[in-house]
Amino acid sequence: MGNTRHCIDDNKLSCFDNIRLLYVATSKYEGDWQSILHSHPFSELFYVVRGSGSFITEGMEFSVAKNDMVIINPNVQHTEKSLPLEPLEYIVLGIEGLSFSFEEIAAAKDSVCMQTAFGDVYKYNTQNSNIYAYLNILLEEINKKAENYETVCQKLLEVIMICMLRNNHLSIVQSSNELINRECTQIKNYLDANYAENITLDMLASLSHMNKYYMAHAFTKYIGISPITYLLQKRIQEGKSLLESTSYSISQISAMLGFSSQSYFSQAFKKSTGKTPVQYRNALKQRL
Repeated sequence: MGNTRHCIDDNKLSCFDNIRLLYVATSKYEGDWQSILHSHPFSELFYVVRGSGSFITEGMEFSVAKNDMVIINPNVQHTEKSLPLEPLEYIVLGIEGLSFSFEEIAAAKDSVCMQTAFGDVYKYNTQNSNIYAYLNILLEEINKKAENYETVCQKLLEVIMICMLRNNHLSIVQSSNELINRECTQIKNYLDANYAENITLDMLASLSHMNKYYMAHAFTKYIGISPITYLLQKRIQEGKSLLESTSYSISQISAMLGFSSQSYFSQAFKKSTGKTPVQYRNALKQRL
């Protein structure tokens, strides 16, 4: 009886410790495609399942077709266009904690590598790899959401990454959180200066050039509370100051702080301080 044993080098088992799968999405052109340049503070991978079209990034455009993989590094503006007669369909992964380096890639057939003002974009054909098979398993896991599916999806991402590194001599560099933290600080400063305005998550996302949901997640992680909660706390803080130092009516203060109504201001103020604005002002007068 023949017997072959292969040993595993456990020194190479944790090369993706800081990489996290943010989301998996599928898209198909059905005539309502909104082609708008946008960017993310994380990397995206686009796998073209079928159809034909093009990617646009900071003034450059290149074609894509079935089995193409497009790598978009963080903070690169991009969008997609589909050919109407060959609807573009793709799978996209959002990945936090990494950027790709393309410096060692030699010129190869069916590949495109471009440098932009903020990062790199790379396209290559994956026809001879198993990436599509793993992507399908990933989609199955995330759709069924069986027990521990999150761990399975994360591990499948690592398998996909290994396939990419094997076949195309790509290299990965650690993605710094410095830019994300700077964007969150800018959002915080904007809220501090414009708390009285009608501010929405869509507005903050546009200002920071982030996806709305990722922006809210990053802000909460960096600041400790969500953008809307921070805005509300800022308004309450300023409300206390106005109640203490001015003779403005509650209605006037409510409007000055950007609340939609006096009742909402009173409700939010009491929830935060335990007192209504009137009770808070009266308590101050009694202490004087």
